[in-house]
This record gives sequence, structure tokens and C-alpha cells, in this order.
Amino acid sequence: MSRQSLSLIFISILLALPISGLWAKDSILLVVTNHSELGDTGKETGYFLSEVAHPWKVFRDAGYEVVFGSPEGGFAPMDPKSFDLEDSVNLEFWQNLDAVEGLATTLSLEEVDPDEFAAVFFAGGHGAMWDFPEDSDLQETAVSIYESGGAVGAVCHGPAALVNIQLSDGSYLVEGKKVGGFTNSEEEAVGLTDTVPFLLESRLEERGGDFVAGADFQEQVVTDERLVTGQNPASAEAAAEAIVKILQGSK
Repeated sequence: MSRQSLSLIFISILLALPISGLWAKDSILLVVTNHSELGDTGKETGYFLSEVAHPWKVFRDAGYEVVFGSPEGGFAPMDPKSFDLEDSVNLEFWQNLDAVEGLATTLSLEEVDPDEFAAVFFAGGHGAMWDFPEDSDLQETAVSIYESGGAVGAVCHGPAALVNIQLSDGSYLVEGKKVGGFTNSEEEAVGLTDTVPFLLESRLEERGGDFVAGADFQEQVVTDERLVTGQNPASAEAAAEAIVKILQGSK
């Protein structure tokens, strides 16, 4: 048999391999907010550290590369109230130079290639309520990943990213699906009902989502096919684990 024939056979075998084999995607896009002002309160906001650090660790421990993105790119502000280094995972994250640099130099979603990612995960923090919902690049990225068979995850206020995402058929991503996120009750408990631009639970329901609420500030994760939503900071790790389970189950 000629060398050319062997090459053709080898190429045919490679093309027949499942996508979850040799050509599996091994990166997850972790999206954070660029918004730093908490309405007209004069207070600072941004991403919530544990909602970034805990998923980051889960994804890395599962063998995925984590790439940080944001609507505008560049520096991502942190909610100062979330800077808790007594949390061992937060501390591990904050001592990782690559992670910290990644948040200081996030990719803008306009420059992200969705085809490189197995999943996208939207971290929370009140800042997400302002810049996630209307960002067209965010929406296009999520749709591309989801409609290519990837997973979409979000935690706490991260599901603000989901409220305006429409699939190719015009339907909302959350329509007819069980979803979660920071509840109206939790927003009232932290005294920000009149500060945020909308109530996340109510908006997700308006978009046709079947909102599943757990107890305030307790772990609660909802999975519906390839969509995962966590209710609050306590749900960040479990939401990331649910994403990994989906991705590994597809292999």
C-alpha cells in the first residue's frame, strides 16, 4: 500500500472520530461585568469574587482552560464587599497570577470566537444587571455556543445575561425552561429592590422561564438540558459542577 493511500486512510479515521474525542473543546468562557456603579447609591459594585473563584477552580480541576471575557474587555471591577480571603478558594484564586491578570485583561466579547469554547458561564455581582442584558455580542456568543451543542451557565445576578438572549428561531433561550437566579426575596433582603434596573426573577418569568426559587441565600441550582442557573453566591460551585457534568456527559 502506498504512503498516499495510508495517509488517506488515516485522515478518514480522524474525520470519523466523535467531536468529544480528539477534537474536543477544552476551554470555558467565564464572563464578568465591567459595570462598577451601584445605581445612584454612590457605592461600588462589580463581579462577586466567589462567583468567579469557585467556578474557576471547578473548571480547572476538571481539566478545562478558563478564559475571562466581559462586554467591553479589559479591566473587570470587583464588588468590594465580596473580597473575602478567609474563603480558601477565593484566596487560592487571588494568589494565582494568571487568574488575577485574566480579570485585569479580559477579552471583549466582540473579539471572542465562540467556536473555541465548550461552555460559557456568566458570573454574578450586581454590576451584571446593568451591562449584561443589552449586550449584543454577549447574546451572539451565548447563542453560538448553545446552538453548537455547548452549555450555558449563570449564577446569582449572572442570569441577567439570559433575559434577552433569543435563539435562531426567535424564541428566548429561557422560554419553557426551568431557571433560577437571585430572587426577588433576596433582592429585598439586601435592600436593593429599588436600586437595580429590574428584578431578575420577574424578568426571567416575563421571558417565559419557569423560575424555581429556593430558600434565601441557600444553595440552589437548576439544570434544564444544557442550561444551568444558580441562585446566589452559595450556588456558584455547584452550578459550575453541573456544567462540568453536562460537558463530561457529552463525551
